[in-house]
Amino acid sequence: MNIRYEQIQGRSLGFYALVAGLGVLILAALGAVWHMEHNGHWVTGMSNRIVWGMPHVFALFLIVAASGALNVASISSVFNKKLYKPMSRLSGLVSLALLAGGLMILVLDLGRPDRLIVAMTEYNFKSIFAWNIILYNGFFVIVAIYLWMMFERRMNKFSSKAGLSAFTWRLILTTGTGSIFGFLVARQAYDAVIMAPMFIIMSFAFGLAFFILILMASYKWTDRPLGDVVVNRLGNLLGVFVAAVMYFVAVKHLGNLYLAENAGVENFILFGEYVYSDLFWYGQIILGGLIPMALIYHPALRSNRSTLGLASVLVLIGGVIQLYIIIVGGQAYPMEMFPGKEILEGYGGIAAYTPSLAEIMLGVGGIAVALIAVTFLVKFLPFLPESLADEVSDPHHKS
Repeated sequence: MNIRYEQIQGRSLGFYALVAGLGVLILAALGAVWHMEHNGHWVTGMSNRIVWGMPHVFALFLIVAASGALNVASISSVFNKKLYKPMSRLSGLVSLALLAGGLMILVLDLGRPDRLIVAMTEYNFKSIFAWNIILYNGFFVIVAIYLWMMFERRMNKFSSKAGLSAFTWRLILTTGTGSIFGFLVARQAYDAVIMAPMFIIMSFAFGLAFFILILMASYKWTDRPLGDVVVNRLGNLLGVFVAAVMYFVAVKHLGNLYLAENAGVENFILFGEYVYSDLFWYGQIILGGLIPMALIYHPALRSNRSTLGLASVLVLIGGVIQLYIIIVGGQAYPMEMFPGKEILEGYGGIAAYTPSLAEIMLGVGGIAVALIAVTFLVKFLPFLPESLADEVSDPHHKS
């Protein structure tokens, strides 16, 4: 495949408006950080019961999506699918940008960002959090090397091996992220081995949704050809990943319902009178699962890029909701401090949590950081092929 890569011009009014808009969101996020650090975290909705709030939801959402965004490059390198090869560079870029945005949120929500130095220099190898620090740093290095081998013509012959290493590392990374919850045996909503593979398939769906939106926007705004073959293939793949996420969610909850000890937390999430039940059924399942699958697979909407874009947006919204239910809902349900006993005062009962505007702005700022990084890098480096028209990207195309 004779693919020519070119950076975008980036001189239009729309380009500067996009950069300015993302810059405003980043400045708002920095203002939110200053507000929380200057006044203390009591200005957020977090408490001694809910210690992971909206910033952690957005951070883990971006970190999980970062692993999945590399899926397009992995399909090309590991499984030798030529259709995906021209998009490999952009796939690696989106992956690194999303991870940087997610880690930025985590660092700025530490209370004191300088504590990151302690986390990077003093490791407790019995802690899954310490292992994740190593996995995140390793991901940056491996994907950067992978991109270099794709850019440097002399190193192209090694790109498949680098792609295999990146594929393996990102599976380990997402397993580690899911294991943060799977290993927390004290909380009934978390304690499940299936969390690790469920996070992997979640990463596939969220990362691909981000990639589709960035790819379609990049080619539409730069007037570059983007064929139906690529769009339809990515759309079908997204539908498969969304269905797989719903399957894992169903297995997790049905498995917990089978165990009598988890009946309380499952009724709280699935059928309770709190907001988490509405978010689960209307936000995660319907808005983030069933509607995107209908938009992707309905025969009348095939090759409709607007509906694919809408489906991708809904998958991302559903992903944020899903992680909100897992992270915040899992903390809201009280831990069983004294088995067989009921706590009448103090720690018992469902914990209240209302996200503050500052928390939400910090999370949105992390997304803006990822997008502005992609915007600038596609302007200064040749990440995008000049054309992804059917006759260029599809080796079996018949004109």
